[in-house]
Amino acid sequence: MSFEETQQLLQTFQITPNKLLGQNFLIDHTLYPQLASYAELSPSDVVLDAGAGFGFLSRFLANKCQKVIAVEKDPKISSVLHQQANKLDNLHIVEGDVLNALLPPFNKAIAAPPYYISSELVLFLLKHHINCAVLIVQKEFANRLAAKVGTELYNWLTVTVYQKAHVELLDPIPKELFYPQPKVDSIILRIKPWQPPHAPFTVKDPVFFEHMVKWLFTERNKKLSNALTPFIKSTLKLSPQEFQKIIKALPYHEMRPREITPENFGAIANAFTH
Repeated sequence: MSFEETQQLLQTFQITPNKLLGQNFLIDHTLYPQLASYAELSPSDVVLDAGAGFGFLSRFLANKCQKVIAVEKDPKISSVLHQQANKLDNLHIVEGDVLNALLPPFNKAIAAPPYYISSELVLFLLKHHINCAVLIVQKEFANRLAAKVGTELYNWLTVTVYQKAHVELLDPIPKELFYPQPKVDSIILRIKPWQPPHAPFTVKDPVFFEHMVKWLFTERNKKLSNALTPFIKSTLKLSPQEFQKIIKALPYHEMRPREITPENFGAIANAFTH
């Protein structure tokens, strides 16, 4: 794939890249082998390509694995994708939003998805119990996923993803490798779900944990005891006395959410669940 090939397709089919759909096409095909290598791609893998565009990456992957599920939301581009991939039996094209579409099972994801779905896509992939995801994402988003406790970028997604998977920031991808060129640089991100018993901590109620962490980061500068009170009142049937007893038993009740480690968020959630 090259800049010229992408421009040719856009011109031939009279397609203008849609900013609202985050359409920035990767124009350096030399990255594809590296993405496959980072995902440890094998002939038995079924791979999701989210935001497949014209299918250059999808077609490369289809020659390396059992099956590729290429998802493209834009009907015009999806139509071109069908034409480009009509000779590959193991390339399954889905037109629609990857987060809502009915997808066949897959065990890995390799993609350069639209920036605006990055957070939801990462959580979506982890809920699908993948073996590995290798994604090209906005550099700042990747830095948020890997942020250290107490830093400005440390947030609810850092904590939630850390509980589920190991995150690695790999090669930087300059914005010049996309067309149209975005305003920011990207990076290759690898996400590998923890395999038992290697998870850093476990939670009794994953849904409660995720909701609690998300809430607490809306009150990131308040003391934990003050930040947690309205959430617990609206979520659990605890008397004020029961709540105070539990919260005061936690050694970090005077700390602020931005200062609390993921492991301690897990301990907080577990203290309120059975």
